[in-house]
Amino acid sequence: MKNKFSAMVFFFILISSGVFAQEKAIFVKNGIAINGYDAVAYFTESKAVEGKNDFSFEWNEAKWLFSSQANLDVFKTNPTKYAPQYGGFCAYGVSENHKSPTDPNAWTIVDDKLYLNYSKKVKELWSKDIPSRIQKANELWPSLNKSN
Repeated sequence: MKNKFSAMVFFFILISSGVFAQEKAIFVKNGIAINGYDAVAYFTESKAVEGKNDFSFEWNEAKWLFSSQANLDVFKTNPTKYAPQYGGFCAYGVSENHKSPTDPNAWTIVDDKLYLNYSKKVKELWSKDIPSRIQKANELWPSLNKSN
């Protein structure tokens, strides 16, 4: 009897994990993540750098472009370290409970994490209270991440 119960619990957990597994939403345009900009370059060059089709990588059902083979290789080793927070959607927008596209030139790195914003004007709003915005966005992102 105990073995049957254990087997049923295990089966339920196994089935539930598949049902409740969530895909990570990524901001894509024409199948390309973050407007085709190199996620690694924000960290290594401290600027927005356009990626090239020659240096691409499929990750989380999106095509990521890089400006060099070196940046592509670095991203491949640890994509979550370099990918922007909230799937590349506007961090300010997420803190306001909605997904918005982003401008690759409106960005911030905080605690070694990349945040993108809708525009430079929105980045100014974001910059007025980044810690609170990150806290709100972190709370809201799990449910936004599930929505289409």
